[in-house]
Amino acid sequence: MGKSNPSVDKSYALALRIIRLHHYLLEKHEYDLAREVLRCGTAVGQHVEEAVSGESPENFTTQMAVAYKEGRKTRYWIRLLRDSHLIDDEAAQSVLEDIEELNKILFTIKRTSSVQSSPNEESQS
Repeated sequence: MGKSNPSVDKSYALALRIIRLHHYLLEKHEYDLAREVLRCGTAVGQHVEEAVSGESPENFTTQMAVAYKEGRKTRYWIRLLRDSHLIDDEAAQSVLEDIEELNKILFTIKRTSSVQSSPNEESQS
């Protein structure tokens, strides 16, 4: 097996947590919210996997940027679920901490890879 990749590992772990949350929300008959959080929360890992597939440097940067956006959307839905009291504060906080950690990683990758793929960006600053 290859080296561990934090963005791949953490986005996969997040997707598993989101799937469990989705099932919980379905039990509460919150179908629309369950669908939204499932879509965003699993899309993070989908885009990270697509980025690391190595299609091109530009595709890598684009997919990491999309993964970051999906992570932010996931954060929005978790906060909404917490603030509407559909999930408790402790559960929400735990998921939010995981999302924040992953988003920081994705943001750094996105920023670093955009600078590397756009050498003229520095001269325009």
